[in-house]
Amino acid sequence: MPSVQGAIARATTFLFVPATRPERIAKALASGAGAVVVDLEDAVAPDDKAAARTALLSAVQGLEPGERARLLVRTNAAGTPWHADDVAAVAACVAQGLAGAMVAKAESAGVLQAVANALGPEGLLVPLVESNAGLDALDTLARAPQVVRLAFGHLDFQVDLGMECGPDEAELLPVRLAFARASRRAGLAAPVDGVTTATDDLPRLQQDTARSRRLGFGGKLCIHPAQVAPVQAAFAPGPEELAWAARVLEAAPAHGGAVFRLDGRMVDAPVLALAARLVARA
Repeated sequence: MPSVQGAIARATTFLFVPATRPERIAKALASGAGAVVVDLEDAVAPDDKAAARTALLSAVQGLEPGERARLLVRTNAAGTPWHADDVAAVAACVAQGLAGAMVAKAESAGVLQAVANALGPEGLLVPLVESNAGLDALDTLARAPQVVRLAFGHLDFQVDLGMECGPDEAELLPVRLAFARASRRAGLAAPVDGVTTATDDLPRLQQDTARSRRLGFGGKLCIHPAQVAPVQAAFAPGPEELAWAARVLEAAPAHGGAVFRLDGRMVDAPVLALAARLVARA
């Protein structure tokens, strides 16, 4: 599991593909996305759920092991008529090397425990938190077995609370901060932010992703392959950042752990940690 877990923990892009379009899975994996999420939930009509599961199982068999390790399946929420069959299908895929499940409408650690039991110890979980109840349970969800990251379904969250956010979504700042804090407390990789629905608005995508990074997120859900490269670029340290981090780390040993100044800026333990994180992210 370590290599599979590492792939999902490191991913900055999670690209959705409808399970009804299995021919797109290989294309999505080839897009450069860190992870691909095959969707059995919102992208699949109720009458197509069973056929979508069958298509998923067939598509997974045609993938290479390294591709399966980057694949998650978004299941329908617990309490829906399709949840149990979705989990059984994901379990069959996990047995073939698929990473695990993105659990929609996650609100209960008990549900996550049941999904983990069904998938077995190799199956990773990414709870998609989309409601006020999910936010209230954030810490218990983050600490549930086999959870590797939290993801924020901010559109459904707004609907659940009756919110009408502005373009900058300033109203959601405390919620996003809660995700970063819960992930940190549980020792998880940085959380994954929600989608940008404007697939042809590059400035909006860049602004949304920059906000995610500033708030401590480490990845973003994507709904179009064209979003992958800009999101990855926004999360990656720029050349100037990396050059600064390298100078900091190079200068630090000469000061024996004491505070020093570089480029007119004080360098202490938190700054050293930031420099190390930038280099590791690159």
